[in-house]
Amino acid sequence: MKNKLQELASSYRSLLVMAVYAVFYMVAFVYLEQRTGAVHEINFGIDAYIPFCEIFIIPYVMWFGYVAFTVCFLCIKDKEESERLVAFLMAGMTIFIVVSAVFPNGHHLRPAVFPRDNVFTRMIAVLYASDTPTNVLPSIHVYNSIAIMIAVWRSRCFKEHKVITGFMLALGVSIILSTVLIKQHSMLDVLLAFILSGWMYSICYRRADVRVRQKGTAKNW
Repeated sequence: MKNKLQELASSYRSLLVMAVYAVFYMVAFVYLEQRTGAVHEINFGIDAYIPFCEIFIIPYVMWFGYVAFTVCFLCIKDKEESERLVAFLMAGMTIFIVVSAVFPNGHHLRPAVFPRDNVFTRMIAVLYASDTPTNVLPSIHVYNSIAIMIAVWRSRCFKEHKVITGFMLALGVSIILSTVLIKQHSMLDVLLAFILSGWMYSICYRRADVRVRQKGTAKNW
C-alpha cells in the first residue's frame, strides 16, 4: 500500500506541487487586491487607440479552464513537459506577486459607461466588480497563456492532433487579445508578460533541452 501511494505521488508530483502553489498564490493575490495605499498608474500611449470589444470577455473567462485543463492533462500524460510547464508558471507568477508587492500598480482604462448593453457587457460588469484594476503588471493572463501555448506546441501528446493544437494556440492568442480589448490590461502589461516569458523560456526550456542533448551525446559515446 505504501509503495502504491509513493508511486501515485511520484506520477502526479507536478500536479500536487501546482495545486499547493495555487493556494499560496491565491492567498497572496487576494491580500494584494485588498491592500490600500498609493498605486503607480500604468499607461501606454497605444492604449488610447485600442477599441473596447466586449465579446472578448468569452476567451478572457475561458482562460481559467484553458490553464487548468492543460496543466492537469500534461501532468497525467506527459510528465517531463508538465514539470517544465509547472516550473515556468510558478516562476512567473511568483515574480508577479513580488512586483505587485513592491510596486503597487494599476490603471484607469476601464470605460466609465459601456457603449452597449448586452450579455457581454454585463459579464464584464461582474468581472469589474470582482477584480480591481490593480496588480496588473505583468499580465498573468498573458504570461500563463504563453506558457500553455509553449507546452502544447512542444508536448508529444499533441503532435498527432493538429486540429486540437491549432485550437489551443488560437484560443491562447484570443485570450491575450482579450486582456486589452476588454480593458483589463494595458499594452505595457502585455509587453512585459512577453519579455518575462522569453526570459523564463530560456531558463525552464532551453537550458533543460541543452542538458538533455548533452546526456544523449554522452550516452552515444
